[in-house]
Amino acid sequence: MKNLEKITDIEDLRQIAERKVPRMFYDYVDSGSWTETTYRNNESDFDRIKLRQRVLVNMENRSLETTMIGERVKMPVAIAPTGFTGMMWADGEIKAAQAAEKFGVPFSLSTMSICSIEDIAAHTSKPFWFQLYVMRDQAFMANLIRRAKEANCSALILTADLQVLGQRHKDIKNGLSAPPKPTLTNVLNLMTKPEWCLNMLGTKRRTFGNIVGHAKDVEDLSSLSAWTAEQFDPALSWDDVARIKDMWGGKLIIKGIMEPEDAIMAARSGADALVVSNHGGRQLDGALSSISALADIIQAIHAENSNIEVWLDSGVRSGQDVLKAISLGAKGTMIGRAFLYGLGAYGEDGVRRALEIIYKECDISMAFCGHTDINTVTDNILVKGTYENLKTDHF
Repeated sequence: MKNLEKITDIEDLRQIAERKVPRMFYDYVDSGSWTETTYRNNESDFDRIKLRQRVLVNMENRSLETTMIGERVKMPVAIAPTGFTGMMWADGEIKAAQAAEKFGVPFSLSTMSICSIEDIAAHTSKPFWFQLYVMRDQAFMANLIRRAKEANCSALILTADLQVLGQRHKDIKNGLSAPPKPTLTNVLNLMTKPEWCLNMLGTKRRTFGNIVGHAKDVEDLSSLSAWTAEQFDPALSWDDVARIKDMWGGKLIIKGIMEPEDAIMAARSGADALVVSNHGGRQLDGALSSISALADIIQAIHAENSNIEVWLDSGVRSGQDVLKAISLGAKGTMIGRAFLYGLGAYGEDGVRRALEIIYKECDISMAFCGHTDINTVTDNILVKGTYENLKTDHF
């Protein structure tokens, strides 16, 4: 019988997930592109920011409750859209969405999810967000947006930084593809993961549920690989955002912003929120960490006098990371690997535990910094000299 109370931080969940999840799928989650420098800096740059401890402050009646694009959230954290989630745990997207709903934070479903839009809608009661990868097949794109509307999704996330794929060395070495290659190494590794295999035998969801049976001529795994290889649209530009926004007709979030110029373009596009994100270090290796890019983007948005919300993704592994991002001006954050580690470790219970850990760390740290309301937190909780030069310290 597992005792999740003894799981005290996200690193505990990561270690358990590494033991329980097949190597190719664990490495898909726990890796970056090329040398993985940006992936590592996403975490380490958070560690360099130091907090100011205040004392003899009334710490009663604390609250992390706030809003993200007008939706009330228990803390300024949303579950990020991640591909292959359903390969970390059987029906993984459903499990994660249920955990998020019960906890009180938003859940985002990826285009490249194992469970479909309709699966999530059938197993949850609150609206969720849908993340859109722009494909060459315009009919498929229009149908995806229509399906998201019919599922009552409350926001569309346009991922802007995946027009071409960054090279992830571990995926190549592991033979990860769609469908995965059944190499001898992979088969032998699967034999060491009995719980994962047993769970997978109990579900029919083992392919990309939003694509197979919906895209033209993609009816099974054998036809999926060729379709996905040629479908990401390298011609995607700002000119397409207005068209997508009009097709959607609801709240729009643009994810993948790393430069002030692009932040201004996002604000002028009419989007409701932008996400400062380098795709978890999985695209352009050598790019800044997301937390290093945040301050200049906040400044640009303020100068633009825009109401667009600025969120941060990539590198968030703790409640202190959330607190630091909020103190530097972010309105919210998104977590990917943090919840995936929990999912791979214990399914829905693991995702819930990941959210509990982040909530408690953020709550207690905020109190030590002299605040009782997350909405009053500013950079006055940070030690001067530990955050101002994040962008230049690597050079």
